[in-house]
Amino acid sequence: MDAYEGRLTAAIEFARKAGDLTLQWFGDRGLTVEAKSDQSPVTIADRQAEQCLRELISANFPDDSIVGEEFPDKPGTSSFRWILDPIDGTKSFICGVPLYGTMVAVERRLNHGGSEPVIGVLHFPGLQEGIYAGRGQGAWAYRPNQAQPQLAQVAAVSSLAECVVLTSDHQTFAKRGAESCWDALTSAAKYSRTWGDAYGYYLVASGRAHVMVDPILNIWDAAAVMPIILEAGGLFTDWHGRPRIDSGDAVASCTSVHSAILELLEPANLEPKP
Repeated sequence: MDAYEGRLTAAIEFARKAGDLTLQWFGDRGLTVEAKSDQSPVTIADRQAEQCLRELISANFPDDSIVGEEFPDKPGTSSFRWILDPIDGTKSFICGVPLYGTMVAVERRLNHGGSEPVIGVLHFPGLQEGIYAGRGQGAWAYRPNQAQPQLAQVAAVSSLAECVVLTSDHQTFAKRGAESCWDALTSAAKYSRTWGDAYGYYLVASGRAHVMVDPILNIWDAAAVMPIILEAGGLFTDWHGRPRIDSGDAVASCTSVHSAILELLEPANLEPKP
């Protein structure tokens, strides 16, 4: 087993442990919610879960670097970097909605320069299910009523008219000045929902929805998703169609409709992002 495969097994375990730690605060009406500098919410559960992840990674892979949402970057000397989002969907979490997820990704530096996410794990503590993938090893979804993880695949559709389109928050399109793009997507689709954040990408990877679009997101929102969507047979790009996790926006879909989605999003690329 090489270092990459060892990290996949570890990432699955770490995501479960840190995610399940959040359950002691889930549904607590007395939970204190703070606002970060960007006005996004954060709780003790976010911080404790990320601290748990960092301790597990540092103990088992001390040479790897770490990037997370809640704490400063940890430098490393290996070719691997862990990218963490302890609670993706904090707004759902604080409302007692179980569609929040713990996201763990591992990125590997390439010999010719640059890097790529090679491992992604999405664990949903409130549901006790999730999905994970390693490059070249498929995407695998697990649920409490299944003895073994099941191979996950995006759904096959031929047009946007057959698609369920998701986003984390349609108001984010307005923040980017891209309301017309959301209107165009929802008009072209079968129907739309805001089952977003990590859960939306999970629905696409497992074939229950077809398109997930985020107008604004961070690297820790995207890093775990990319290998999962790709291994499930879909496409994950930014709004320009580039396979990147650091552009600040993202689209995940089945391959047959991806270009049509990008075409509808094109007007927003002409406007500067906030």
